[in-house]
Amino acid sequence: MSTEFPIRTADQLPGVLQAFRKESGLSQTEVASRMGLTQQKLSYLELNASSASAERVLALLSVLGVELVLRRPGSSTPSDVGSNTLPW
Repeated sequence: MSTEFPIRTADQLPGVLQAFRKESGLSQTEVASRMGLTQQKLSYLELNASSASAERVLALLSVLGVELVLRRPGSSTPSDVGSNTLPW
């Protein structure tokens, strides 16, 4: 798998999450157990990731060993954005 997966639409998220899980060699049951969920709830989360809470998606990413990086399109690396340029 490539190291970056730009997500530009909500419809792209379920496939990428499933691919990361499968690449990790984890079953839905194993991931669900680590998250304190049933396999059925994890299946629903994977299929409906666009409607899941950010907290739930971030928990899933953590179990999968994946990080969320936000960057502007065209930036070569996430570190291109320095803390001095953020509006807050």
